Amino acid sequence: QVQLVESGGGLVQAGGSLTLSCAASGRTFSGYAMGWFRQAPGKEREFVAAISRSGGRTYYADSVKGRFAISRDNAKNTVYLQMNSLKPEDTAVYYCAAAPYTTNQGMGAGAVLYWGKGTLVTVSS
Repeated sequence: QVQLVESGGGLVQAGGSLTLSCAASGRTFSGYAMGWFRQAPGKEREFVAAISRSGGRTYYADSVKGRFAISRDNAKNTVYLQMNSLKPEDTAVYYCAAAPYTTNQGMGAGAVLYWGKGTLVTVSS
């Protein structure tokens, strides 16, 4: 079992930045690929970013490529999502996810073994 706890969400103006963190506890953190998904009101949950178990490979949704950066610190059992140049359409609940592996497309929701409870990011225009 792995417990994931997100933090760092909040209200930010368009063009601003936020860094989300996800602290993991339980089984060996480095044994999981990690990812971030988001769900906006009235929309389905969508993939945002993923990082391989070693941190050597990263993947991004086209909508955030060049603006967001995912990273991990296996010594601290934590994965991060640095979000820059935020837009109102980035407003959503952001969820941390753990999966056995990444894919060429990053991470599929169906492969996720563990989810965090989410943290709300609101970007005002």
